[in-house]
Amino acid sequence: MYVIILFILGVITYRRKSLDFFGSAIMVIMGIVIIFSAGANWLVLIILFLVMSLLATKYSKKYKMSLGEFEGRRTSKNVISNGVVACFMAAFGGYYLPFVGGFIGAIATATADTLASEIGVLDPHPRLITTFQNVDPGTNGAVSTLGTAVGIVGAAIIGIAAFFLGIVANPLSAIFVSVISGTVGCFMDSILGALFENRHIITNEHVNLVATIVGAIVGILLI
Repeated sequence: MYVIILFILGVITYRRKSLDFFGSAIMVIMGIVIIFSAGANWLVLIILFLVMSLLATKYSKKYKMSLGEFEGRRTSKNVISNGVVACFMAAFGGYYLPFVGGFIGAIATATADTLASEIGVLDPHPRLITTFQNVDPGTNGAVSTLGTAVGIVGAAIIGIAAFFLGIVANPLSAIFVSVISGTVGCFMDSILGALFENRHIITNEHVNLVATIVGAIVGILLI
């Protein structure tokens, strides 16, 4: 049943132009791995991240387009860079308990980063995380009060959901792990963006991947 729902979700994201064909296909494959290795409740947490990300992306679409910051349809590279760490953690979470924290940390980071980027771009006064100089909205490595606040809220939602889905038994622990790991991972994303992506040394996908790895490591240490 859950696999069928996953395929339906893949079709919807493709037809609504949220993901390209290969992005939708890889999302389905990752989902199947998670269902059969960790369980459907773990998959629901990733779906929650996906829904929040898509809603944040569509929010104020016209304004983002005027800034040249509307990302539109995401590709398989986006799906892999944001989801492969969480998929790995879920696949082995049943064998090594700290990977549960790693899973939450990776998802919380991806959620916090996406929401901070998509909503934070609406803040007219962002600053570069490395120098705190005023920069244009959408600049790699830019942070803002709005974006940071929304990112923390997004990470907290992941923690709350992890508790209600039975992934973590203690609600305070779930929220603590998700907020701390998500925030650290999100700031790491900004630091990498400012230092390396702006200089075209690495791409946004590389930044996302490293950030989720950092978030997963923090989650493992905190769980």
